[in-house]
Amino acid sequence: MAQTLPSIVSGEGGLSRYLEEIRRFPMLQPQEEYMLAKRYQEHEDTGAAHKLVTSHLRLVAKIAMGYRGYGLPIGEVISEGNVGLMQAVKKFEPERGFRLATYAMWWIKASIQEYILRSWSLVKMGTTANQKRLFFNLRKVKGKIQALDEGDLKPEQIAEIATRLNVSEAEVISMNRRLSGDASLNAPIRATEGESGEWQDWLVDDHDSAETILIEQDELENRRSMLAGAMSVLNDREKRIFEARRLSEEPLTLEELSSEFDISRERVRQIEVRAFEKVQDAVKAAAKRQAQALRTIEAQPAA
Repeated sequence: MAQTLPSIVSGEGGLSRYLEEIRRFPMLQPQEEYMLAKRYQEHEDTGAAHKLVTSHLRLVAKIAMGYRGYGLPIGEVISEGNVGLMQAVKKFEPERGFRLATYAMWWIKASIQEYILRSWSLVKMGTTANQKRLFFNLRKVKGKIQALDEGDLKPEQIAEIATRLNVSEAEVISMNRRLSGDASLNAPIRATEGESGEWQDWLVDDHDSAETILIEQDELENRRSMLAGAMSVLNDREKRIFEARRLSEEPLTLEELSSEFDISRERVRQIEVRAFEKVQDAVKAAAKRQAQALRTIEAQPAA
């Protein structure tokens, strides 16, 4: 992927020119995409990789528009999404039977979200998993409950969002104020000569598509794989107690496990806590390795 990609000049005019330029790259038919992917996979054909990347630049732009309003230049967000796309092309396995777009969406979103998290200070956005979920999902939930007015939310809207995202009402108020500088969705943008539109025309549909469902299934499979790998650090007794207490739909009581292993209930509790900590550490280590794999492309020459 040594060939260069179209560059984004700062400013709305530069973005319009970029969008116009990437629309000139043709979309690929399934068989053509498959053959290009095989050529790159088997022969490291950079020309084939370049065609795969350029044919999906519109997908990156569309996804990136969904992350506008975080106070970051949209051109940089798109560039980070392009990094994720290039990594997806490198990892893509066409034999698995789905399209590159289905696979690449996860990499594009992951790359963009990582860039946003790096750019926003942890002091600004919070450090807990719940706060990060709030950071990335507040707009979507506001849209679903018709809370589209600018400014502070109504008390009943705050309460509903807090319930949906499992955060405190104070966190909802604080995050909404931090992210209140969104640009208007009706701001005009020129896509091609003789053709005009608005920012909202580039937004991603919030309804789950078949591709999104496949991506979520793939992510769930990835999490299950990480959990299974993490549990390998446990001995047989730890694994049995961890599964019975943490993974079972009907968890066993401490008393039941106490009788099974002929140990005290307190000892069962201690083993459960220790097993959970070991699994948690192993999962974090696996997630860190995956994140590092995503970042490796940054150290490579740009395509």
